[in-house]
Amino acid sequence: MRITLIHALKHSIVPIEASFARLWPEARLMNLLDDSLSADLARDGKLTERMTKRFLTMGRYAADTGADGILFTCSAFGPCIEAVARAHAPMPVLKPNEAMIEQAVAQGKTIGLLSTFPPTLVSMPPEFPASVTLMPKLAEGALAALDRGDRAEHDRLVVEASKDLADCDLIALAQYSMAPAADRVAEVTGRPVLTTPDSAVMKLKAMLGAD
Repeated sequence: MRITLIHALKHSIVPIEASFARLWPEARLMNLLDDSLSADLARDGKLTERMTKRFLTMGRYAADTGADGILFTCSAFGPCIEAVARAHAPMPVLKPNEAMIEQAVAQGKTIGLLSTFPPTLVSMPPEFPASVTLMPKLAEGALAALDRGDRAEHDRLVVEASKDLADCDLIALAQYSMAPAADRVAEVTGRPVLTTPDSAVMKLKAMLGAD
């Protein structure tokens, strides 16, 4: 199976490749990166028609290379990704968070949503059903630390922010780039921790009948 991974942040590549290596090593991966997407969204403050067209262009390119499935790893672009999914049905096209959200809703009623990218805390909560209570939390400064190449400081800030979510049933890490901090978050909070890359790989594998 050939899986195209589409990224808006270079930091997402290593965590998702690690999840595939552990959970679905047989998959053949192809990476597409446009690291201007997140900067442009932060500048514009909202998703635009032009942004959707950019996503559709990437989706067409991925399909033309023979992809069996597409996984987006950028968490703040839900409506753009939905447009790609409609354009390429029935090929599996996954938003980065949908598999983790399904898992989270099945496991708890009060969910801590920890993010390092502020727009995610605007775009992602509507993807959860009204039956759960979300506690959103921003790990301030963590993404900037990662942009400087300081993974240790990023993880420290993520773990520190997670302490405010210790009363939740579980904690969902919104960015793929946060996955390496999952074990420490679980240790500090005593809560189950879900990561987007692990959940996405398992869902995509099942959808394509590769279990």
